[in-house]
Amino acid sequence: MLPDTNPTVEDHEQIRAALIEAMAVSTKTVAELNVVKNERDTLRAERDILKTQHAEAVAEVEKLHNLVEQMRRSLYGARSEKIDPDQLQLALEGLEQAAGTAKAACEAAAPQQKRERHARTKEPQRNRGALPANLPRFDVTVDVEDKTCPCCGGELHPMGEEVREMLDIVPPQLRVKAVHTPKYACRNCEEGVVQAPAPERPITGGMATEALLAYIIISKFCDHLPLYRQAQIFARLGITLDRSTLADWVGRTAWWLRPLYDLLATTVLSSPKLFADDTPLPVLDPGRGKTKTGRFWGYARDDRPWDGPLAPAVVYIYAEDRKGKRPREHLEPFAGTLQVDAYAGFNALANPGRPAGPVTLAFCWAHSRRKFFEVHKTMGSPIAAEVLRRIGELYVIEDGIRGKPPEIRAGIRNAKSRPLVDALKSYLEEQIGRISGKTKLAEAIRYTLNHWHGFVVFLDDGRVEMDSNTIERTFRPVALGRKNHLFAGSDAGAENWALFASLIQTCKLNGVEPHAWLVDVLERVVSGRTKINDLHTLLPWVWKTAGADKAADQA
Repeated sequence: MLPDTNPTVEDHEQIRAALIEAMAVSTKTVAELNVVKNERDTLRAERDILKTQHAEAVAEVEKLHNLVEQMRRSLYGARSEKIDPDQLQLALEGLEQAAGTAKAACEAAAPQQKRERHARTKEPQRNRGALPANLPRFDVTVDVEDKTCPCCGGELHPMGEEVREMLDIVPPQLRVKAVHTPKYACRNCEEGVVQAPAPERPITGGMATEALLAYIIISKFCDHLPLYRQAQIFARLGITLDRSTLADWVGRTAWWLRPLYDLLATTVLSSPKLFADDTPLPVLDPGRGKTKTGRFWGYARDDRPWDGPLAPAVVYIYAEDRKGKRPREHLEPFAGTLQVDAYAGFNALANPGRPAGPVTLAFCWAHSRRKFFEVHKTMGSPIAAEVLRRIGELYVIEDGIRGKPPEIRAGIRNAKSRPLVDALKSYLEEQIGRISGKTKLAEAIRYTLNHWHGFVVFLDDGRVEMDSNTIERTFRPVALGRKNHLFAGSDAGAENWALFASLIQTCKLNGVEPHAWLVDVLERVVSGRTKINDLHTLLPWVWKTAGADKAADQA
């Protein structure tokens, strides 16, 4: 008899249980596989993030390495290899752009949650933070489209908002200023016609407003943008202004500002203490078909290092040469202390028979130090190295007394600096007898000892700085202008350059925004609101104080 092969109910239950168990195992396996896949995708994303972070780090390292190398060359390289600070900034721009691209790629590759967490925890960056309150603002609202609750369908109600500020810009935009002068007539008599006089224009019969002239002046003499490039920019904005027209406007603007420049020069040159120096300026010489070398003579005052009462200011005066008669003419009424290099042209100012009285010449320690530095760089002289070390000690003392009153500065200098200076002189006198008189080191020592009377002026006068770097710093914008403009078109053009550079640099020294100042000055001068007797109110530091007082009164 054959066995019964028909499945029983118990068999069905066993099969079903086995299938359920197999399905559970399969589901678990699929879930585990999905977890593994997710972990794999996460690891790949983190790998990509690490790659971009690596690229960012490489770019940053390359930037820093380049910075160090450029600084090394700037300090110790041959003169032909030295890098101008502005050229160094240009060189670093490309590296900083590459670093920015790498950072953007890193942020884009990171998951949204990690980007938000990173944004909350990362280090503060440059140029981040609250934007100035004085900037105009416009609002953009990004709202939800559906204002019903996604959970229950109820109506949503406002509970607040988040505000994220971004820095925006409106490109330069030309506009037309239409000046209306209504006419009025009398109904009782036909001859009684009244009309306000048309306001004076800065350019007679011209279309340029004071604001446009100020924009052109600041672009050329502050931002170093030649007029032909400005003409190209205006063409992109839809207006044709050829270079010769712009040049004519610049010359006419200089005419309006000439009295203010003369007042600035008189004010600066009547100060009791000045810095003086000169710098070359190529000037086109039409008769010879090439350029000649003129000079900008600069005279600056800056009482801030000793907490003095006078506002900082600088005036440049153009001259066709570097003859000693130039500073004698410029400083004819000057009587006081003059901080200079050892240029022989200044020596006549110290003549006791001078009508205005002898000028006290304080010489620049930076010039002396530079001579020893050159010797040390080329020869590795231990004597030069020792002199540099000793001068460095003097500068350390100066760093500690900057901004203090002159009597305190003089007291500290006599207590700390004078012993070092006396020891340095003895050291130089001792070494000059031990070395050949024909060496560069001997020249540097003789230079210092021969001008010793001017090097020690700072010890007894707390107003005097150790060097004349103050005036040298004010020449940097002139050097930038030289690189962009190449040369002045004429002696008259060089004089205008000196005029605008003096006014703009004085604005910078006093923390005055040059464009706003120049617009207001031109409007006041052209309209006649500021008379010649009140011209001093337009000097940048006076103008700034008046504006601050007015704002305080309104508040």
